[in-house]
Amino acid sequence: MSELCHSLKEPIYITKNGYGDMVLMSMELFEEQRKKWEMYSDIELSEEQIVQGKTKNAKAALAAVRKKYGL
Repeated sequence: MSELCHSLKEPIYITKNGYGDMVLMSMELFEEQRKKWEMYSDIELSEEQIVQGKTKNAKAALAAVRKKYGL
């Protein structure tokens, strides 16, 4: 199974009685997927903050960072 997971480089879907039961994948593929999920989560949070009006002026925010770190 391990060899198959690494050679396919995609998830293997396992069914039970015709219904999805498990997904098997290599650690490398899992880490890639996890990074994507984290990115999508960050984007979703950002979109929620925009809707709530929790935004900052980009020029002012960058100026504050430059000042804080002496850039």
